[in-house]
Amino acid sequence: MFTQDRDLKFNPDLKEVLSGHISRYSLVRATAKRAREISEEAEENKIILTEKPVSIAIDEIVKGEYEIVEPEEIRNL
Repeated sequence: MFTQDRDLKFNPDLKEVLSGHISRYSLVRATAKRAREISEEAEENKIILTEKPVSIAIDEIVKGEYEIVEPEEIRNL
């Protein structure tokens, strides 16, 4: 059975992230972009990741360490 921290890691509460009028589309794109950055940085620095880049990216977004900025055109849709 998962502990609460581990369970949140796999099922983060995205309501807080999405409450800032950020669309799910923007969240998915930002997560993918950050995951690629993490993967590339690890490869350049010859670091072996023990966690998947997508998991690290989601964690950073949920903690507010990575900001998602939507284009003005889609902000109020």
